[in-house]
Amino acid sequence: MKYAYPLAPALLAAGLSVPALADHIEEVYVRGVHDTRAIEVSEALVVSPDTAQLLKKAPGANVNSNGPLSGIPQYRGMFGPRVGVLLDGVELAPAGPNWMDPPLSYAAAGQLESLQVYRGIAPVSVVQESIGGAVRAVTAQQGFAQPGEVRSSGHLYATGQTVNQGLQLGGSWMAANDSHRLRLAALTESGDDAEFPGGDILPSEYQRDRFDVAYGYRFGKHSIELAYVHSDTGDTGTAALPMDIDFITGDLASLAYRYESGSWLVEARAFGSDLDHEMTNYHLREAPADGAAWRRNTTDSRNRGFKLAVTHTHRDTEWVFGADGLDATHNSEVDNPNNPAFFVDNFNDVQRQVLGVFVESRRRLAAGLRSEFGLRYNRVDMDADQVDGTPAMMMPPAMALRDAFNSADRSQVDHNVDAVAKLWLDVSNDLTLYAGLARKTRSPAYQERYLWLPLQATGGLADGFNYIGDIDLNPEVAHEVELGLDFSGDRLTLSPRLFYRDVEDFIQGVPADVAPAVMFTNMMGNRGPLQFANVDAVFWGMDMDWRFRLNESFQLRGLVNYVRGERDDVNDDLYRIAPLNASLALDYTATRWGAAVEAIVYAEQDDVSDTNGELPTDGYELVNLTAWWAATPSLRVAAGVDNLFDEEYADHLAGRSRVRGNPALAPGEQLPGLGINGYLRLDYRF
Repeated sequence: MKYAYPLAPALLAAGLSVPALADHIEEVYVRGVHDTRAIEVSEALVVSPDTAQLLKKAPGANVNSNGPLSGIPQYRGMFGPRVGVLLDGVELAPAGPNWMDPPLSYAAAGQLESLQVYRGIAPVSVVQESIGGAVRAVTAQQGFAQPGEVRSSGHLYATGQTVNQGLQLGGSWMAANDSHRLRLAALTESGDDAEFPGGDILPSEYQRDRFDVAYGYRFGKHSIELAYVHSDTGDTGTAALPMDIDFITGDLASLAYRYESGSWLVEARAFGSDLDHEMTNYHLREAPADGAAWRRNTTDSRNRGFKLAVTHTHRDTEWVFGADGLDATHNSEVDNPNNPAFFVDNFNDVQRQVLGVFVESRRRLAAGLRSEFGLRYNRVDMDADQVDGTPAMMMPPAMALRDAFNSADRSQVDHNVDAVAKLWLDVSNDLTLYAGLARKTRSPAYQERYLWLPLQATGGLADGFNYIGDIDLNPEVAHEVELGLDFSGDRLTLSPRLFYRDVEDFIQGVPADVAPAVMFTNMMGNRGPLQFANVDAVFWGMDMDWRFRLNESFQLRGLVNYVRGERDDVNDDLYRIAPLNASLALDYTATRWGAAVEAIVYAEQDDVSDTNGELPTDGYELVNLTAWWAATPSLRVAAGVDNLFDEEYADHLAGRSRVRGNPALAPGEQLPGLGINGYLRLDYRF
């Protein structure tokens, strides 16, 4: 089954869709048996520089926004490294220990063809670790031409918006014959501090440039593809975190091979990335009055990996066999530009290696009954070199922490097994019932194991606590059940899901009982530290997307999302969980133009984590408008207004301000959502 939800290209920028009546208007597809939501994007569709914001258009998905380029995917309450992200088949570990550069930030929306969210339980073949779900970003690419044919195409786009004087300019050019294909692309984008009804969010400026080149060669039934990306992020604010981005530079490369013959498909990929990052607490935000408190953190991440998958189709069964690996090395050093003698080895040559093998089958068991079964084994090896720092030379508690870390056995090996079973039953041509069971695992992130001195390098948690790690953490093990149905009638389409996930050894910060860590934190004048620990947790809820066609010109559509995350060992809620939310949109389509209005509603969130000191937030309602016009077969124009009534509101997932000196926003205050934002988009294809 394949269902298409056509969208006018300008409308996805505001989260609005209309039926497409022209070939050049992109579509949003619901593929397979409703287990994937593929958000088809073109450069004309995107206003926000943060690609992760598009996830809000998929059921169950949301974003922890720590800055204009630092959106961390959340899916059914889980976020960060628990949600696997693929960038054109490539995995990477961010350079920033606080995830200022989450993996999806390396998938610039202006260069994407689609952003695919795997609905519910992700197949074991997609990514190595997907305990909380999986997302795949796919770059726009031109296929090979027919023999004797040469094809080329180009795309230029420009977007401006008022809320931050943001500007995005970019373009791409692709050419191909039957044996060769070439793609060149570039973009530049920047914005000032964003406005909200009470003032400005300081700092929230951003700047990023990117260049892509890809070359493919086809010979017989074989093809190879070499791709390279250079990304350069400049001054960018992250008000929810203790520092801002000075720079992030990234070089990403991959070499892919594909062979297809009859019932066999072989796909292989080798990839690597070198990522360098520097952040400070003084160059964009108000600097500490005491020069001794200035901090600069210089970090890097080196990723090397591969993936091999062999697919064989025989009658009603498809088998996938594969192996994959990812080797990530991290370094992070904190210093003070006012004091050359000060340093802290935050992370020193930390290594995390994952080697996996998997098998997966998709089969038609009987008339109307289909299945997917998958099994994966991951071996996770982690290690870290010895550390040191000025505090450990001067303060006995820090010295004790350093010595304990350096004398410990830091080498850890985990053996993780994932298993997935899914069934679909076609009750009629319109109705399919679905059930899924899974066991999913995740080994600790390097921050969770190797953070030796109480600091806030926590993968973007942004709760304001200092943390220490625990080398002996166990992997998380989740057992999950999912039930739902997919109905697609002549006018109504809906796809609800109920889910329940029990997580053993969930990794969560708890009050630290390591005496030197508590003493050190007290000496620094901070509240008591947390330590990453294994606890028990449960997640449960429901999500649904739907649409209803009123007539040939009008349709209604919407989303409903609800998730609860709770500790199962103590009476507490889990941290930074999206509240109940829903959207309702009315779309109108004519031959060459269209318009839409959308209402977005978020309930209050008072199921908050006492352990993390989380505060409740109020609910809010927003209204967005958008319109598009296909001026010519090549040129289209889009315009819209987000937050039409300039509502002052706070997104629960946006965190709290860590910035001093902003008269409109005190430190510790919930970061507000953006104010009224008008935008204009021009999109030209040739």
